[in-house]
Amino acid sequence: MATAVQTREPRTCVIPEVWEREVRLIMRDHDMDRELAERTFGQTVAYLVTSAERSDVDMGPARRVDLGVHTFVLDSINYTDFCLMVAGRYIHHVPHLPEQNTGGPYVLRDTVEAIKAAGFAIDHELWDATESDCSQCHAGCSDSPAT
Repeated sequence: MATAVQTREPRTCVIPEVWEREVRLIMRDHDMDRELAERTFGQTVAYLVTSAERSDVDMGPARRVDLGVHTFVLDSINYTDFCLMVAGRYIHHVPHLPEQNTGGPYVLRDTVEAIKAAGFAIDHELWDATESDCSQCHAGCSDSPAT
């Protein structure tokens, strides 16, 4: 018998002021309307929380979700506070160069499955089949530097 997964809402993983700030930064930096920026940040939060909880899974964001990750990482004080809250440590973000094999669609498939198993809804439009350019360091990527 399958165990039911508790549904999780990304908004509850950050304080409201941070949610609003990151959505506005995504809108500013990536020319998105509010609805798409909120969806992007929601998937960003789901991805980061899951990567912190599932270091056993090779994970990487789809290109569209990665826009939210980069925006959040650059807001370093809020990103660091978030990392300490959800992971107890800083979650590094390591972009890969085109010649580096990142696992492509397999990483995205495993990432989406892990996020769903963690209880977050998947926005399939944002998790398209494009190849992943980044992975979370210290969360199972094959070239993570030593801690």
